[in-house]
Amino acid sequence: MGEDPGEVAAGAARTAAGAAFSALVEAVFRLNGRLVAAGDALAAPAGLTSARWQVLAAVEDAPASVADVARTLGNARQSVQRVADVLAEEGLCAWAPNPAHQRAKLLVLTEAGRDALARVGARQATWANGIGERVGEASLREAAATLRRAIEALGQ
Repeated sequence: MGEDPGEVAAGAARTAAGAAFSALVEAVFRLNGRLVAAGDALAAPAGLTSARWQVLAAVEDAPASVADVARTLGNARQSVQRVADVLAEEGLCAWAPNPAHQRAKLLVLTEAGRDALARVGARQATWANGIGERVGEASLREAAATLRRAIEALGQ
């Protein structure tokens, strides 16, 4: 399991690996801001935001509870609940009974939600192809593998 940031000794000096991880974290923070902005621009023509797009995509292949979506996305359950409620009000998702838990209903993608995802997906493919060409497939695969190892090290 990863280190608890609240329990790390104050004033501890960074090792070379710690400095490299800190540089990665800083780059991921900057990337996150740019990805959210790009996601909002890609999703807007379908009437979505990045947050709505992420929640819809999380239930594209199978219904899931809000808690499961929150864990998958690494978000707070309450923030996912707010987005899910809006998506349900707009008819992009619906609530279904959860055989595993009476109170925690499942979020299910509707046909309108599937259509919205398809519209965003077409725009995202063109965008991703361009970024992929500029950065390079091998570099992106290596970066993704590194990020997966960091996520695992953090215990997520």
